Amino acid sequence: MLKGRLGLETARVPHADRHGLIWLARGNLFVEDGTLRFRTAGGGDLDAGDYAIPYQMLSLIVLGPGSTVSHDALRLMARHGTGLVASGDDGVRAYTAMPLGPDDSRLARRQARVWADADGARIAIARRLYAWRLGEILPHRDLDVLRGIEGARMKETYRLQAEKFNIPWHGRRYDRANPSAADLPNQAINHAATAVEAAAFIAVAATATLAPLGFIHEDSANAFVLDIADLFRDSVTLPLAFGVARKALRDPNTNLERELRGVAGRMFRDEQVIPRMIDRIKELFDADDADRNA
Repeated sequence: MLKGRLGLETARVPHADRHGLIWLARGNLFVEDGTLRFRTAGGGDLDAGDYAIPYQMLSLIVLGPGSTVSHDALRLMARHGTGLVASGDDGVRAYTAMPLGPDDSRLARRQARVWADADGARIAIARRLYAWRLGEILPHRDLDVLRGIEGARMKETYRLQAEKFNIPWHGRRYDRANPSAADLPNQAINHAATAVEAAAFIAVAATATLAPLGFIHEDSANAFVLDIADLFRDSVTLPLAFGVARKALRDPNTNLERELRGVAGRMFRDEQVIPRMIDRIKELFDADDADRNA
């Protein structure tokens, strides 16, 4: 079996009889004589060549830049429940995903069940997410109160992280209509957040959970993706953003977005960010692969 990128070959995914995810880039994914194949010019973990892909043993294929996929390949993967995510380099962008097959909906069913219990289980999940982020279980059960506490603490976190990286900081400012108008540290945070959200998108796709059913975020079609991405704001998003911002402030010729994508990809691999997100999703709903009767 091909070694997976980003450490994903060891990630635990809902398909008990499958073996995780693989990363493919700079090649053509097609079907020949009933076999899914990938012909690549080389790059990343694969040398140039023609590879048979064991799609029936995979939960998800992450298809990177410079790649094409045939209609027959999409049909074959859909029939056998193998998901496909079109991604940027090293998972720092996520463009589209093909739904996973219907063979295991355990996590999605648990997510839908607790989400539907707005006054009980849903707020309990939100409190668990906040506990993971803030390091303590807050006694409050009102979501607006929890959001206010988190917002106040994040202001201090931004200040401390900026101080750690010796970055001038004047507060978090983001104009959705004109994101480039922000100062350089805020632009770096915007780019870093986009990268981490892409990683969370891949983790949500891999676990076949439901992106629109968020517990802290509510309005976005990717509300649950944002919930998972926020778990990594302190440990990944801000260190990534401020580290690159510091370099860009010292070297005005730095292409901020390009530099951040490269650093993000290396961080995702080195720190196993996507597998950690997958484990968090499983833990959030108390789902274990060994428990097949849930």
